[in-house]
Amino acid sequence: MNPVTQKLLKITDTTAKKLEKLGLNTPWEVVLHLPIRYEDETHITPIADAPLGVSCQVEGEVEFQEVQFKPRRQLVVRIRDAAGSRLFLRFIHFYPSHQKQMAEGRRIRALGEIKHGFFGSEMIHPKIRDAESGGLAESLTPVYPTVNGLSQPVLRRTIATALQEVPLHDSLPDAMLQSLKLPHLAESLHLLHAPPPEMTIHRLSDGALPAWQRLKFDELLAQQLSMRLARQKRLEGHAPVLRGDGSLSQRLLAALPFRLTGAQQRVLAEIAADMCQPHPMHRLLQGDVGSGKTIVAALSALSAVEAGYQVAVMAPTEILAEQHFLKFSQWFEPLGIKVDWFSGSLRKKAKDGAKAALAAGETRIAIGTHALFQDDVAFARLGLVIVDEQHRFGVAQRLALKNKGQDVHQLMMSATPIPRTLAMSFFADLDVSVIDELPPNRTAVKTRLVNSVRRAQVEGLVLNTCQKGQQVYWVCPLIEESEALQLQTAVDTQLQLQQSLPDLSIGLLHGRMKAAEKADVMADFSAGKLDVLVATTVIEVGVDVPNASLMVIEHAERMGLAQLHQLRGRVGRGAAVSSCVLLFSEPLSELAKARLKVIYEHTDGFEIARQDLNIRGPGEFLGARQSGVPMLRFADLEEDMALLEKARDWAPKLIEERPDVVEAHLNRWLGSREQYLGV
Repeated sequence: MNPVTQKLLKITDTTAKKLEKLGLNTPWEVVLHLPIRYEDETHITPIADAPLGVSCQVEGEVEFQEVQFKPRRQLVVRIRDAAGSRLFLRFIHFYPSHQKQMAEGRRIRALGEIKHGFFGSEMIHPKIRDAESGGLAESLTPVYPTVNGLSQPVLRRTIATALQEVPLHDSLPDAMLQSLKLPHLAESLHLLHAPPPEMTIHRLSDGALPAWQRLKFDELLAQQLSMRLARQKRLEGHAPVLRGDGSLSQRLLAALPFRLTGAQQRVLAEIAADMCQPHPMHRLLQGDVGSGKTIVAALSALSAVEAGYQVAVMAPTEILAEQHFLKFSQWFEPLGIKVDWFSGSLRKKAKDGAKAALAAGETRIAIGTHALFQDDVAFARLGLVIVDEQHRFGVAQRLALKNKGQDVHQLMMSATPIPRTLAMSFFADLDVSVIDELPPNRTAVKTRLVNSVRRAQVEGLVLNTCQKGQQVYWVCPLIEESEALQLQTAVDTQLQLQQSLPDLSIGLLHGRMKAAEKADVMADFSAGKLDVLVATTVIEVGVDVPNASLMVIEHAERMGLAQLHQLRGRVGRGAAVSSCVLLFSEPLSELAKARLKVIYEHTDGFEIARQDLNIRGPGEFLGARQSGVPMLRFADLEEDMALLEKARDWAPKLIEERPDVVEAHLNRWLGSREQYLGV
């Protein structure tokens, strides 16, 4: 926080550092730091009328105070109100100042929830005020999200100062607000920070309150304006026209052992049309697990190569990047096209050689992880960037790769289907292509939920599957976000299965293995030399072994829906009937129950994504913190669909008719983050 802001808010260096931990760096951000709840100190409730389990304020005279030592050290105070009703106040953590504040004979106010205790009705750790030193509050008391060392009184004073100092004039025209039936911004913010006594706490938490609607609309409008402007800017850019002669594409199509589906052909035509435009393509290719996105990406890359340009293919994990490298090499090397791969695990000599070939233009296709956008990686003539599982990359990372060329075309791929509401909002600048048809050889996967106490039966199913000549994945979960623990679990599981099933050949795959080791294990599994592959979740995407017909996922209750759906999609790629066994351990949380119910009942990725959005909300669904998409602080895309549609309608009108309004609104709501929105 800069010194000017500190001076404006009248705060110390220590307070400024605490505010920065909350992400509050400007006076405007402080103003938008809204309460998570409210306390009612505007009136006194008689003890006899006070409801149980609801925060209220009572007043009475202290008639008894004692420090008790059983069952643990605690301060117990009893007060008596004017009507003669009594209430115990109990404090586990207390100081001499508390004892002095609640000395016998003092008149105090206590704010908290009343519960039934051993000795009768009591409040545990209520907020205490001296009843004789001041009147009742004039508005409901806001309680804000905070961090250690930043008290509510200091936060309230800082926010009150910001409300006085920050210009809260409206960035939107009065006529527009009247047509939308929305209140003014200043009125909305003052109401939410200092609600009048007649406003109920329940009403304040209702998102339909006009004050909340105003903030949600402003936020959604800023997002829609920024996306529209990003699109306009992109359409004004000058990208290379990537129109090939089709010779390489035809040779690859003739060599494939399958024919493209109608959906793949349609999507390819959409991508080809974009790449022929003189402005950069910005397209999202969506397709459910196993729908054939990789061959579409490969054919799109060939168009760029035919036009004389290089292609960068970026994947979030080494194993997925490696799978792409193996596939592209298999398809492209017979065509005489040099494919190289880049990862952090490459030895210096190999890395230097790959970088030199890329800079000289010898390498036409570069495939890798985040290593592709390091500063020392240079392309001779980059024309197309393909980003797989794009939501798993930080936006700054995607920007760094895009900036390796001049206005390059971008194709982003995702097997996590984006529901319509999210596509309308977060991906408003993207053209979307959907592969909505699975290849004809795909078989339905039967999903089973099995309690882990029946693990022995599952091992029997594994043996039976392998005796039929088919193969099995056995996936170990991520435990407490620890890669080391996950690795140990996978190692232990392999040993346990080898003891239980001594006649089977059981391999192990995890993220800590060297690239060559992983490639060898996957090659052995693909060739049928391994019956069972015990793996961590590194096999979530990109792995394609048609002979694998059984997937066992341990501790499925710990995984998200998108991950479970991705893992399940590793089987059902051949002619055999395939199954996915979800092993779970009890007790199950409500969230885990909801996830397992959805994955058991649904196989359609779009429906699973919609349910996932309902369960988790848009921020977590998208991995928004990782993806760099600006989080919607107030709006909820499912609840506020009507507001989103109004924002979409108004955005083009304002851009065309009121550029001054657009500039003011974006400066207020986005500031420096706007550069990321077109990525």
